[in-house]
Amino acid sequence: MSFEEKLAALKALKEEAALGGGQVRIDAQHGRGKLTARERIDLLVDPGSFEEIDALAVSMTEGDGENFHGDAVVTGWGTIEGRTVCVFAQDFTVYGGSLGEVVGTKIAKTMDLAVKIGVPIIGLNDSGGARIQEGVTALAGYGAIFLRNVRASGVVPQISVILGPCAGGAVYSPAITDFIFMVKGTSQMFITGPDVIEAVTGEKTTQEELGGAMSHNAKSGAAQFSIEGEQECLEEVRRMLAFIPPNQMEEPPYVATGDPPDRRLDEIASLVPDDEAVPYDVRDVIEQVVDHGDFQEVHEFFAQNIVVGFARIAGYSVGVVANQPMYLGGVLDIDSSRKAARFVRFCDAFNLPLVTLVDVPGYLPGIAQEYGGIITHGAKLVYAYAEATVPKITVILRKGFGGAYDAMGSKHLAADVNYAWPTAAIAVMGAGQAVNIIARRELQAAEDPEARRAELTAEYRDRLEHPYIAAARGYIDDVIDPRDTRAKIAHALSMLRTKADVPPPKKHGNIPL
Repeated sequence: MSFEEKLAALKALKEEAALGGGQVRIDAQHGRGKLTARERIDLLVDPGSFEEIDALAVSMTEGDGENFHGDAVVTGWGTIEGRTVCVFAQDFTVYGGSLGEVVGTKIAKTMDLAVKIGVPIIGLNDSGGARIQEGVTALAGYGAIFLRNVRASGVVPQISVILGPCAGGAVYSPAITDFIFMVKGTSQMFITGPDVIEAVTGEKTTQEELGGAMSHNAKSGAAQFSIEGEQECLEEVRRMLAFIPPNQMEEPPYVATGDPPDRRLDEIASLVPDDEAVPYDVRDVIEQVVDHGDFQEVHEFFAQNIVVGFARIAGYSVGVVANQPMYLGGVLDIDSSRKAARFVRFCDAFNLPLVTLVDVPGYLPGIAQEYGGIITHGAKLVYAYAEATVPKITVILRKGFGGAYDAMGSKHLAADVNYAWPTAAIAVMGAGQAVNIIARRELQAAEDPEARRAELTAEYRDRLEHPYIAAARGYIDDVIDPRDTRAKIAHALSMLRTKADVPPPKKHGNIPL
């Protein structure tokens, strides 16, 4: 065979591999409203940047006579906005995207490459699960992937995109990664499917109810994004990567946004009502503070009493954590504590400064919360803030009561710069609750208990519910004009850019899991 013939044969082989399971199965994939693995990669990475590896890998296991080059996953690297990423995309047109020895080896190899060169790992998941006919070899493949997920954690960002089924042991790889994106209507994750659940427990459900995008975004909290279509989902992945660095050793990318750091926020004070019982949407405050109002919210549908997400201030990426008075008054509970703690730890792992906006009435009381482990879960947020060594800037907008004040990036947990608005109330508890406890006997003996309660409440607020006691003790660095909030944060971030906070040597801490 001549050189030209060999090149022609190679081209034909690669063209065959590019078809995955063949045109009939590609058509079936499209008929389900889903894209193919290569179509997804083309949408994710910059045009023409993808370099495929192991396209000619073939399973050596005897099967039904079919053999597909590349097997059931496409792997390689490309760029997103010019920055390198490693990608694997499971190919549902080949053996239903099932994971066998070749698939496991290809994914593990791609993950090893990502860690070696210090770039994000993006997994596009669409698989029927382990390849049954390969037995323990398939299980070994999952184990190899799990191990690499753990070893890559905190070293390079790991993003999982669920674009079809992801069941059984397969779900544990996405669960270990940093963020999970799902598409409404086509993505499902579950350990056991509806049929098994009905057989074992008698409970009836559907795949969508059990493991659909909104189930995991709003109920279990396992996923962080629920998006309408595949293209929109992949665009949101690209958007996230613009905020974060490629690895734990590098700083987040700077973007010249053109939004002046000292831009005065003339309308911000009107967004937060003086009455602590009146709700407002803290997103409106965030959008005033950050560059051009560009805020990518994470975990939008879960534990909505706290808001977390990515933004830029003066062109530099930050992680934002804010209590949300629109839901449960912004109280901290089990779900909001673990949601915020995980986000804080991601930001700390990847050098993203933390900006915390506080308006918290305390931890949520109740038997269900106590039995559910509010002590343990609430401690996660305390641990996360105390452990974080990135720049930490906190602004108390309206109130910070009880242990929740401590947990929300207080000076006592080693925050670097703490501000308060003059309207801020900082106390062990709100005036109404405090008066009911400390003046219980006086109120019982009063001729007009309600009038006396109102007097005592006003006195308590005037004497204790203000930021100046905390400022006098150095717990608050400055009480600021709300209109200067953006400028103050931007200047503090600039000052903290050279911060060096090296924790004592240890193998790792023991966070209350």
